[in-house]
Amino acid sequence: MVLTQNNNADTTVIRIENLCKSYSLQGTDGKSIVNQVLFDINMTVYQGEFVAIMGHSGSGKSTLMNILGCLDIPTSGSYWLSGKNISTLTENELARIRNQSIGFVFQGFNLLKRMTALDNVAVPLLYAGINRSQSRKQALALLCRTGLEKFAMHQPNQLSGGQQQRVAISRALVNHPPLILADEPTGNLDTQTSKEIMLLFEQLNREQGITIVLVTHEDDIASYARRLIRLKDGCVIYDDKNTITGDH
Repeated sequence: MVLTQNNNADTTVIRIENLCKSYSLQGTDGKSIVNQVLFDINMTVYQGEFVAIMGHSGSGKSTLMNILGCLDIPTSGSYWLSGKNISTLTENELARIRNQSIGFVFQGFNLLKRMTALDNVAVPLLYAGINRSQSRKQALALLCRTGLEKFAMHQPNQLSGGQQQRVAISRALVNHPPLILADEPTGNLDTQTSKEIMLLFEQLNREQGITIVLVTHEDDIASYARRLIRLKDGCVIYDDKNTITGDH
């Protein structure tokens, strides 16, 4: 199916300027050792983009994703998310952004095992203060959109890996965030299921204009994105803003 891309280049979702990240570690001699992980990162992601970040283990991509997800802050430089300087926000403000402005999709699904698929999807709405009835209604609408309405009352251990990841994607979408961060979302899935999940991401991006930033080490998964960024040793070594991939 050929879909049209929604890409509003006038709206900046992510702006990173001269970002560096380092950690202080204690050496065997008791002295502090500074381990710098990211070096002078500059990046702008616009509304409606679908970006893949690639790099070998130790390249800094997980650290960068933690900063993009407001789970960590840079040592120096700045990160602006939808016009807000993340470094100036309080913990409560950061928690609110993580709940309402960012949808997270993880390799391990991160579903609550004792909850049904429906209640897993509803969790962000409950944290946002929406009552249980309305939360479940909105959650069911998302499960219908991802083809899981028949499995709404199933617990995660009653679902396949692909179904669990669809639940996780539904949860990521339930608060209508402008940005989805996906960290190796197909890492635990077989080839066919991985393709189905990536086609779902592609559809969300092209039909609804949702901005997606995806971390992967697999070229075939990265090929679904419209732009590719490569990291090596904490530096951006490649950023093709004009990458246009073929239809899948």
